[in-house]
Amino acid sequence: MATFELYRRSTIGMCLTETLDEMVSSGILSPEHAIQVLVQFDKSMTEALETQVKSKVTIKGHLHTYRFCDNVWTFILQDAVFKSEECQETVNHVKIVACDSKLLTQ
Repeated sequence: MATFELYRRSTIGMCLTETLDEMVSSGILSPEHAIQVLVQFDKSMTEALETQVKSKVTIKGHLHTYRFCDNVWTFILQDAVFKSEECQETVNHVKIVACDSKLLTQ
């Protein structure tokens, strides 16, 4: 299964990377094992989002910037409103990165 590494830039991904860096620096973990952990993290995040997340969200806001490069869309929204069945939340700025999931199965 191919995966994207974009989840590494999430809060949990950054914390995992920092922890692995500390473990490698202190000699607790080899760099090779740290890379294996990150690859497994990428696979696990992709699988969890595909199989366990059932919520639908509607997003509306002012489109400030958008890009399409290497089959990856990046959207920067201002005053974005996220609506789900349970709640609604407004944020000043949000960056959305979207990749074609069909690329994972190639």
